[in-house]
Amino acid sequence: MLSDQELLRYSRQILLQHVDIDGQLRLKTSRALIVGLGGLGAPVALYLAAAGVGELHLADFDTVDLTNLQRQIIHDTDSVGQTKVDSALRRLTAINPEITLIAHRAALDADSLAAAVEGVDVVLDCSDNFSTREAVNAACVAGGKPLISGAAIRLEGQLSVFDPRRAESPCYHCLYGHGSDTELTCSEAGVVGPLVGLVGSLQALEALKLLAGFGEPLVGRLLLIDALTTRFRELRVKRDPGCSVCGTEHG
Repeated sequence: MLSDQELLRYSRQILLQHVDIDGQLRLKTSRALIVGLGGLGAPVALYLAAAGVGELHLADFDTVDLTNLQRQIIHDTDSVGQTKVDSALRRLTAINPEITLIAHRAALDADSLAAAVEGVDVVLDCSDNFSTREAVNAACVAGGKPLISGAAIRLEGQLSVFDPRRAESPCYHCLYGHGSDTELTCSEAGVVGPLVGLVGSLQALEALKLLAGFGEPLVGRLLLIDALTTRFRELRVKRDPGCSVCGTEHG
């Protein structure tokens, strides 16, 4: 049940007919894994904690650097030098002491990633490199867990939801294949802060929809954001039967 304090804390959300008491209870009993606590993971963690998702698993092996503060809004100047997980724990506890926070401070290998995915209901990939995204996708496909994937660099962002529970849903590998060895990071190409905030906020929204059970998730669709012109474009994405990760024809 929801306590009087929880009813008051989440009252504006509960007022929505798509959420109501039942949806809020589903959020309270839900568990989410956030991979990466940088520009994308910051708004994801803040909004999911504030919304009352009962258990957040926070995974990041990096420490806070001064250059992070332009966009990674969960951290502050006093956090510089701390692990991003510890910095996030402090901020999220201050925002909502009602939820449970689980820390993953070490880099996740294949086994620990599989275990982390198995222990949650939804995974949000907020990492900044292709190898991590590929590993997270493979773990989600193997574990049958929905994956909300976001990315942003320079003035361009993108977002999609991959749900292996749905027969028609592609996976990350269907869309991006083996990626590119020349893929740039934000530290090399730059990024504007509000863009990662926008993509991360949309990732959090998709997570709330999946966990509370309302709306139409971004499954089979890729949302492209052009921050320079403030234009949004949507592409349909189909599952690849020959995909080496999720394909029915593989193996």
